[in-house]
Amino acid sequence: MLNDLTRRGLLGKSAATLGLVTLGSSGPYLLAKDSAPGTLKESARTIPLVEDCDVIVCGGGPAGIAAAISAARSGARVRVFECHGCLGGVWTSGMLSYVIDAGKPGLNAELSSRLNAMGARLTDHRKKNYDNYVYDVEAMKYLLETMFAEENITFQLHTRVAAVHTDDNNRMTAIITESKSGRQAWAAPVFIDATGDGDVGALAGCRWQFGHDKTCPCQPMSLMGIIAADSKVLEEFDNAGAKDAKDRLLAEMAKAGVEPTYAKPTLWNFGSGVAAVMINHEYGVEPFDAAQVTAATVNARRELYHIVEAMKKIGGGWSEARLVATAEQIGVRDGRRIQGRYEVTVDDVAQGARHDDAVCRSTFSVDIHAATQEANRKAAYSSGGVNAKPFDIPLRALIAADVDGLLLAGRCISGDFFAHASYRVTGNAVAMGEAAGVAGAVSAANKTLPHNVPWSLISAQLTTVRDQADQRAAAEQTS
Repeated sequence: MLNDLTRRGLLGKSAATLGLVTLGSSGPYLLAKDSAPGTLKESARTIPLVEDCDVIVCGGGPAGIAAAISAARSGARVRVFECHGCLGGVWTSGMLSYVIDAGKPGLNAELSSRLNAMGARLTDHRKKNYDNYVYDVEAMKYLLETMFAEENITFQLHTRVAAVHTDDNNRMTAIITESKSGRQAWAAPVFIDATGDGDVGALAGCRWQFGHDKTCPCQPMSLMGIIAADSKVLEEFDNAGAKDAKDRLLAEMAKAGVEPTYAKPTLWNFGSGVAAVMINHEYGVEPFDAAQVTAATVNARRELYHIVEAMKKIGGGWSEARLVATAEQIGVRDGRRIQGRYEVTVDDVAQGARHDDAVCRSTFSVDIHAATQEANRKAAYSSGGVNAKPFDIPLRALIAADVDGLLLAGRCISGDFFAHASYRVTGNAVAMGEAAGVAGAVSAANKTLPHNVPWSLISAQLTTVRDQADQRAAAEQTS
């Protein structure tokens, strides 16, 4: 069903006022003649409003794909919007190449098994399990698109959420996206913010936190790269091999006369003379500042190129080294943490908290990367003095507190700096996405806001969805 809403009506309750001069599907955006000096005011215009799904997922990264698949498997009609050119987010356009804390039932197990069946998963041999594993980036893209097709999930790439609309009862009712198609408006009973940086929650006017405090703005960013070199030298410095691989790789770079901005340079060997590398840090970058992210991306790409070129001077297995590719998006460790109906805290981490409405258990350490280059030289990362115990993440931390009808998944859920430094890894993002997707589907089916749905209904459906995924994983292992 299509409704026509004016831009003024849709944006009247939005958290952001956009000053864009663009072309949309129904003509140019005209500028009002009464714009104040130094500003451009847009005139009101009508945008078709599409209302054809139950759950809208904003962001197609690990949390977003899990939310979409789980919602669809729970009977919901699902739409996904992703700002980059493929599904998978940091896994694919970010070329992360390494999944952490994925030893969980459900979609985590299914993804691991299906990648394995494709010959696209490499186990971390030091740990002899599948909690952490290396994967083939292009295979991951193919697999995620295949799974979306299997579940009849509608998705649109190269599309960003530009504004949010809420009604008089403070319920989120629609989003406006920007893409090559111009501005488009989309309505649904439930929305899921899986943007990583909490973009939707921020646009909706939700409270949010960022970084540790004013003296520690955020964790650094890293841009992944893919290199080619002699197979034996890549095996020698593979992080999945000897524990001192990072330190030896740093010493190797010193031989070449270069110092990486990350003092624990990491290489994951894919075989066939190809490996992924994470060897840079970009410090003090706010992920919601486009100019800062642009500069960080350019700096990081330049550093990757110069380091690989310098490595050739060592000779031997490095003599023909090449930087084959760099990620489309820089890897963001920190970002907005949207205020939820429960905040996961450092006390939860230290005490190994348990919750009746637990949707995920984080088993990863508190991983805080150095905030400056000088600090990096002393210690590239630390636990911040927090001894982490496996802790539960409750559904309440995935439900926005300041607007109704909005769920959160991935690293933008409600938590403090220290808790976030543990649960931010992608194995946890998948588990949180599963829960958000199920909660969204159950909420839409029952015509009830997520925070009013009985936990028993969500828990039962989440168990069903995860059991089905486990069965698919087992089938892949025996086929």
